[in-house]
Amino acid sequence: MRSPSRWRRKADYYETLGVSRDVPADELKKAYRKLAVKHHPDKNPDDPVAEEKFKKIGEAYEVLSDPDKRAAYDRYGHAAFSQGMGGGGGAGGFHDPFDIFREVFNSGGGRRWNLR
Repeated sequence: MRSPSRWRRKADYYETLGVSRDVPADELKKAYRKLAVKHHPDKNPDDPVAEEKFKKIGEAYEVLSDPDKRAAYDRYGHAAFSQGMGGGGGAGGFHDPFDIFREVFNSGGGRRWNLR
């Protein structure tokens, strides 16, 4: 019998982005951009697995790209963002992954990205 989803181990953010724990900010951003484009729903229409990966990639990048959130994650793991640790619980504590995508990809001088 499979355990309920709330009991499953949440994937490590560093593993999600395929980077080491000591990754510098510029390399973190490169890894995020590569994976975000690969799994973006516009590039993978009607693929719920790709959409879920895109959301997880966005959540991981949101935490690891913010020095304070990254420090909390490095110290406490996912517990840093559970309700008991003062962070927002679950998905409610994170921004829309599409907002993160737009922020990262629009920071390079307003270039437009054609994902198809």
